[in-house]
Amino acid sequence: MQAAVKNRIVRNERRFSRSSPFAFLRNAPHFARRIALGLVLVAAAWLAACSSTPKRPAEIFSSRNMAETYLEVATKDTDRGSYDAALDTLDEARRAAVGADDPSLRIRTALLRGNILFYKGDLEAAEAEWQQALAEAEASGDRELAARSRIHRGWGTLMEAISRKEGPQVAQAVRDAVNRDAAQLKKDTEGVAFGNMVIALAEKELGRAGEAEAAARKALAIHDKGNYLEKAAYDWYIIASIRSVAGRHADAQKALDEAIAFDRRAENAAGLAAEWRARGDVHTKAGSAALAEEAYTRSREIYATITE
Repeated sequence: MQAAVKNRIVRNERRFSRSSPFAFLRNAPHFARRIALGLVLVAAAWLAACSSTPKRPAEIFSSRNMAETYLEVATKDTDRGSYDAALDTLDEARRAAVGADDPSLRIRTALLRGNILFYKGDLEAAEAEWQQALAEAEASGDRELAARSRIHRGWGTLMEAISRKEGPQVAQAVRDAVNRDAAQLKKDTEGVAFGNMVIALAEKELGRAGEAEAAARKALAIHDKGNYLEKAAYDWYIIASIRSVAGRHADAQKALDEAIAFDRRAENAAGLAAEWRARGDVHTKAGSAALAEEAYTRSREIYATITE
């Protein structure tokens, strides 16, 4: 995939080759080269204006389109749990974003990279990526991406606290901060969905199941409408977890039915393995040992296809 996408990059490596009319500039001082080239380009533009040559585009998007493509692929890999592949793709996305000097692409690449590093357990590196994204968003005056960056940091804070069994201690502060930042997102619907999912997780930690599911359903509505199959599956997975914690085991299984249906459509083996394992956990809580073992077996079978 990466080789195919790379072939679309427009390169001009022979610009100062020995056969080039600009070869005499190779050894000239930097400013002299810039001035000389500027004069040549002005003359070329004047000649072009006097000819029948088609007008040149006002703006070129090759590198930016390339970065967007890489970001889309990396996001898909992340949703499927293929973190190493996603990081490799993000290296290419970052290279294209830096080359184009596009703040938005640089920021969004850093945010996704931070999430993946967090999933892999490198909390310090993840925080560094999120902080870099926030600093660049603030420096460029992009309020929406600054808000999105703070939401990612809030998610990391909450998830780290949950891993230490300290979720309730930070959940309210995270929920309030993310709610304020999500209100600033006008065009970033995926950021709104992500913010709602963070709020859902915070509400769950606070024991407010109704509010938690309501927030998760807001994220689900966005993902379902946009055909983000893996993300919609994850939303249902979280809804199942919320219901299970509240003791609503039958309703949790119904949510898992929906999650499995979405991940089957996406052929997302990693998601399906997690959902069948969750189904086993819910059966275990409900006292159905035989059904739980069937679900665990199904999960192991699916997981084996990923690791083979």
